[in-house]
Amino acid sequence: MAHTPPLQVVGFIGTRVSDAERGPLVMLNADEARQRLVNDGELVWVYGPRRHDLAPVMIDDSVPRGGVVVRDIAGLAPTEIVRLIKVDTDRPVLATPPRAK
Repeated sequence: MAHTPPLQVVGFIGTRVSDAERGPLVMLNADEARQRLVNDGELVWVYGPRRHDLAPVMIDDSVPRGGVVVRDIAGLAPTEIVRLIKVDTDRPVLATPPRAK
């Protein structure tokens, strides 16, 4: 499993319905992405102080180390601390929990 130290939200982009580029997105630099074993375009869980959401990753080396810029992720604000967890698509999701015997 990748090491997932916390990151600080250093920027927030809120889009409008008329914007061509919109929807959830997390931007971080290549070093932070490599440390978390995520690639450009992969989905991650963004765990914030109030909720968690899915968002794709965009590698952007203009984002400072230790920080992320988020777009259209409700419940986050600049200076808050988040954790990014890579979505594990190799593990099957159980429709119902296993029964105790």
